[in-house]
Amino acid sequence: MLISIEEARNNSADSRLACTLAAVAGALNTAAFEAVGFFSANMTGNVSSLSDHLAKASFGPGMFFLSIVGIFIAGAAFSTTLINAGRRKNIRSIYALNILIEGVALVLLGIVETWLTPLSPAVVLILSLSFLMGLQNAVVTRISNARVRTTHVSGTSTDIGIELAMLLDVLRRKESPKDAPLYLDRLRLHFFTLMAFLAGGVGGIWLFRLIGYRFLILIGCLLVSLALNATIRKHST
Repeated sequence: MLISIEEARNNSADSRLACTLAAVAGALNTAAFEAVGFFSANMTGNVSSLSDHLAKASFGPGMFFLSIVGIFIAGAAFSTTLINAGRRKNIRSIYALNILIEGVALVLLGIVETWLTPLSPAVVLILSLSFLMGLQNAVVTRISNARVRTTHVSGTSTDIGIELAMLLDVLRRKESPKDAPLYLDRLRLHFFTLMAFLAGGVGGIWLFRLIGYRFLILIGCLLVSLALNATIRKHST
């Protein structure tokens, strides 16, 4: 699911990718909120908070939200730069490399938060996770040709509504019945993405309450394993 691209891409690969990384994003996003009271991937909410603080001339807090948004964009730009370079060199495992970077970074972040106690742990945690969520979202967007998003659910929820409306039009004979399987496939993809994000969020909070910031190390190791497995399977075929 981190290797096959373009014409080789299928709905099954997109579904596995979406569910896996949406669960990761849900876990990181909600656990971070549980830990320090900020979302790392909810750019709609963060921009709204930025607007609120700017309107009230609260420039200090406003700059923090601006930093969250800016570093999310930086993560997406960093990932895209790597992907573009890899695609120019025909490195098909470049997407897996990005996820490997995310996994290693999460392990390091977990070590810092657990044992090194940074001076501003909330700032370090949120800004680091925002960068990594931007990176992950760019990977998923590029590899799926924008069919999948995993770090937020606004677009996914919109897509669910669209596909439901299209299926309703099929039932009303306003759309061709031959397109119904396509709409159903898309609906399943977006629905399971949403459910994976929800389940990941619940699991993330449980893990954080159980083992603290070590949950970052656990999720990081899972991503490293996922990326290495994809790379090894690619080179063995």
